[in-house]
Amino acid sequence: MNEYTSDFLKEITRRGFFHQCTDIEALDQKASRQIIPAYIGFDCTAESLHVGSLLPIMLLRWLQRTGHKPIVLMGGGTTKVGDPSGKDESRPLLTDEVINKNLDSIKKIFSKYLKFGNAPTDAIMVNNDDWLKNLDYIDFLREYGPHFTINRMLAFDSVKLRLEREQPLSFLEFNYMILQAYDFLELSRRSNCVMQMGGSDQWGNIINGVELGRRIDGKQLFGLTTPLMTSSSGAKMGKTAEGAIWLDNKLLPAYDFWQYWRNTEDEDIGKFLRLFTELPIKEIESLEKLKGANANEAKKVLANEVTKLCHGQDAATLSAKTAMETFEGFGTSQDLPAFKIHKNKLQSGIPAFELFKLAFDISGGEARRLIKGKGGKVNDSIIDDELKMISNHDLADDRVIKLSIGKKRHILIRPID
Repeated sequence: MNEYTSDFLKEITRRGFFHQCTDIEALDQKASRQIIPAYIGFDCTAESLHVGSLLPIMLLRWLQRTGHKPIVLMGGGTTKVGDPSGKDESRPLLTDEVINKNLDSIKKIFSKYLKFGNAPTDAIMVNNDDWLKNLDYIDFLREYGPHFTINRMLAFDSVKLRLEREQPLSFLEFNYMILQAYDFLELSRRSNCVMQMGGSDQWGNIINGVELGRRIDGKQLFGLTTPLMTSSSGAKMGKTAEGAIWLDNKLLPAYDFWQYWRNTEDEDIGKFLRLFTELPIKEIESLEKLKGANANEAKKVLANEVTKLCHGQDAATLSAKTAMETFEGFGTSQDLPAFKIHKNKLQSGIPAFELFKLAFDISGGEARRLIKGKGGKVNDSIIDDELKMISNHDLADDRVIKLSIGKKRHILIRPID
């Protein structure tokens, strides 16, 4: 089926969100006639989500923009178990205190992308710990256990891949798919939720929930997945050699977030513009035709649009201005990320490798190799002696020292009292 009648399926298909769906014709008809409440789950394993979660967040945003109701399920309960999907080893177990702290921090991210409230298409946020923490284990197993066979569970990729790699899979993690299926049943009952969405690695878990709703309550529920998101070079979205690309500017400055998108590979420009911005398709088609040096203009548009959604228009504008001053004007922008160091320490001097280590949060060995390989600069000049003392004598006219790794990572050293 290529032509859909519902705005939701039309939009997500032409933008590249669609991978698999259960009974697509029935979902299309339903979404054309009525409001579809649908959910995506997010576990609370860190104090922020990273770029790897941006695709499902944008999917929820398009769900709402096309007239339907997003449900954000926070995994306060399932985080205690750990999803084995796509993992080679068990997650470290977190305390309730850490999970709740992470959950409170993550909540703020969604308000940038979704409208919450009491209207029919307003988003709601729920926490599966509300119903999972009080389950009676024996009663739960008796009521729901018969609907899951070990044979089928062993066939799911999340389990099969771990076993093929001879990596241990704990019984705790093995329960995750049952709990996720039960989440869908609870949301169906509590919020009339009819669809679960997620990445393609969640297909087996989602099917479990669809089946459980049919068997227990006789309801038709739907599952929809998005493609596994990687760059054209095969790199997984959300992490770089320098670390995670967080959506919270307390963990990653807006400028670094902007720069991540500005560094997009040429082959990914069109794909990322469709998935992570709301630009009209015709405008995207024009931008992705730009080649060579002109493609940089399309990358700037991508960086501006994605940063605007995540951090606001002011942050996007400032980030673009900082990049222009730093790269195109070959100057030192005062809006670059800064690392503060006591002026007394600079007065006596600090070895170059040590300053790079502190400022960029890398190991001493990495800093030494970087400088020896002529990949580090001080005030735009290459430095090749890792023991060279950096001091107050290196302060520029604006009383900062600019450190650079390659052409794209910069930080200002600011002396403080």
